[in-house]
Amino acid sequence: MAKIEVKMPQMGESITEGTVIVWLKKPGDQVELDETLLEIGTDKVDTEVPSPAKGVLAEIVVPEGETVDVGVTIAILETDVEAVSVPSSVDVPPQEQPAEPVQAAPSAPEPAAAPISGDGGERAVVVMPKMGESITEGTVIAWHKKVGESIALDETLLEIGTDKVDTEVPSPAAGVLLEILVPEGDTVDVGVEIAVIGQGVGAAAVSKSPASSPSAPVAQPSISVPSKEVVTESAGDGVLPVAPSTEPVQIPRRGSDGQFFSPLVRSIAEKEGIPVEELAAISGSGRDGRITKGDVLGYIENRKKGGAPVPQPASFSAAVPAPPIMESSGRVEIVEMDRMRQIIAEHMVRSKATSAHVTSFAEVDVTNLVKVRERNKAAFQAREGIKLSYTPFMVHAAVKALREHPYVNASVQEKKILVKKDYHVGIAVAIDKSRLVVPVIRNAGQLNLAGVAHAAADLADRARNKRLQPNDLQGGTFTVTNIGSIGSLMGTPIINQPQVAILATGAIKKKPVVLEDPNLGDIIAIRHMMFISLSYDHRIIDGAMAASFLQQYVSILESIQPDMLV
Repeated sequence: MAKIEVKMPQMGESITEGTVIVWLKKPGDQVELDETLLEIGTDKVDTEVPSPAKGVLAEIVVPEGETVDVGVTIAILETDVEAVSVPSSVDVPPQEQPAEPVQAAPSAPEPAAAPISGDGGERAVVVMPKMGESITEGTVIAWHKKVGESIALDETLLEIGTDKVDTEVPSPAAGVLLEILVPEGDTVDVGVEIAVIGQGVGAAAVSKSPASSPSAPVAQPSISVPSKEVVTESAGDGVLPVAPSTEPVQIPRRGSDGQFFSPLVRSIAEKEGIPVEELAAISGSGRDGRITKGDVLGYIENRKKGGAPVPQPASFSAAVPAPPIMESSGRVEIVEMDRMRQIIAEHMVRSKATSAHVTSFAEVDVTNLVKVRERNKAAFQAREGIKLSYTPFMVHAAVKALREHPYVNASVQEKKILVKKDYHVGIAVAIDKSRLVVPVIRNAGQLNLAGVAHAAADLADRARNKRLQPNDLQGGTFTVTNIGSIGSLMGTPIINQPQVAILATGAIKKKPVVLEDPNLGDIIAIRHMMFISLSYDHRIIDGAMAASFLQQYVSILESIQPDMLV
């Protein structure tokens, strides 16, 4: 018999304590390795904590609602199941003793295996992969294989999406897809089982409809259903529906429309008796419109003062007509935003609300740069195996200018300026006409032109083939976007948060320019010219600093000699 202490985990470098929101297991309950044991909350995030071992929950040391420091013991597990009994001090009501343990968190069900006929074979479980340090969940966008189809090792099995990137997931084994546990469109936590692959002779005889098999029941989360009776009381000009006090309010992880409710939000709503219909009607201020702790507490406070509007639950929706879609004239097609467009929209709006955007412009003579590229591109591709674009020159010049303007390579944290000593340069990559991503060239200041060219080509290729990882899109300190590649002369790009500046390089065009010749004086010549623009955060970068950065950037590009070898 061995005892294992479960401690309050550290959820980030700046997190020193956590609050136990809800225990999903009772003392005496059996728990599997990595099965959700409890939900905790910090001032940054709410999350589920998996069990560090298989065994029995012997003791809950920290009750729900208590806040303790990171590293404090919050529970004790016994790994010898038969040696543990339910403590006599724990009073478990009869209605809370189901014949079989019920998983309290609906986010990680364990569907039964599909029946396999034949001589057996091994089963490989596919789980939702962890796509980055800050990623806790993923959405199944599309399955590339159907149940019963064969799949090879590393062949694309499905496509998943996070709030950072969409990517394809390769199969961890060769065999036959036995079960799909998470359908398209569903979002589950990292580590949750999403599919089962069968290996061996028995895998070929899999039923293609595991959900319809009587031997494959799916565990349903235990949710109390409020009584259909509604007690009403006057509330000004309207009627406030009040849930009967005899039934406890329990909020599911997601609403009927798929809206996500965090553990902390659910805990507050359940404590305050807010039904899921009323909760879903609260306007969310979080990412993707999610309801935050502040939204719920603000709504509760306003409701106590009598100032909060009364959200109508689904059963009352017929009494309130939906607002008409306004049309100016002619034919109108309504197109739903895809997932990536929604994420881009949210990021752009958040950036404009965060930074005081200002844009400064300059024009640069890149005639010599054009000559250098034309002279070197054939030999460069033969030697390096990639095309020589203008991107490495633009990034290389940006890093040189950043070294002399450290505040342009920084971020703002409340009243502090965080000056970054490394140069991680983001490059905007267009995936199609409506979407782009900004992968990051790590340590661009330590790379030569060829190194930057290889890094940029690799990121662009993986971006267009859905093989980017979320970490490829994080940690940038400055961004360069080549809007000239799509034909734009100039632009005012939006800052990529939490950075404080973004440089846009326009299209290179031949035009007549007045030059000063030491012998002939002012002359008119045909030169390759390019507009550049710097959008910057006016909270820490003023116009003089921005102009100085652009002047140095221009000087670096114009100092390139036509006989330069790359």
